[in-house]
Amino acid sequence: MSDFKAPLAKVRGLGSAKEGTHHWWVQRMSGVANIPLTLFVVTSFIGNAGKPYADWVSWLQQPLVAVLMLLFVLNVTWHLRLGLQVMVEDYVHTKMNKIIVMTAITFGTILLAALGAFSILKIAFGG
Repeated sequence: MSDFKAPLAKVRGLGSAKEGTHHWWVQRMSGVANIPLTLFVVTSFIGNAGKPYADWVSWLQQPLVAVLMLLFVLNVTWHLRLGLQVMVEDYVHTKMNKIIVMTAITFGTILLAALGAFSILKIAFGG
């Protein structure tokens, strides 16, 4: 049997983690999904600019609008987490620092997603 790893790579335990391609695709697909969602949010906000609060609430209470806004918030925060993970993997070299920073990023993006989703649902369902 032949092993194609360089001797230094064997010693350091380097090699494919077999997750890079999946991560790359998920990041690209979330980015592609962000395009129409962002266009919807921007055009909706421009269309509602200057309207009173009650009009904004009635706009957000429409089922399609609420679903698209939820998808926007959740997809943007997921895409944000994936992008920040790549930056941490590339530029943070100490293992403990990576763990600390990635934990903070994960909890921070979950918090942002939860607050955004809660706000949308609260207004959409009038609670």
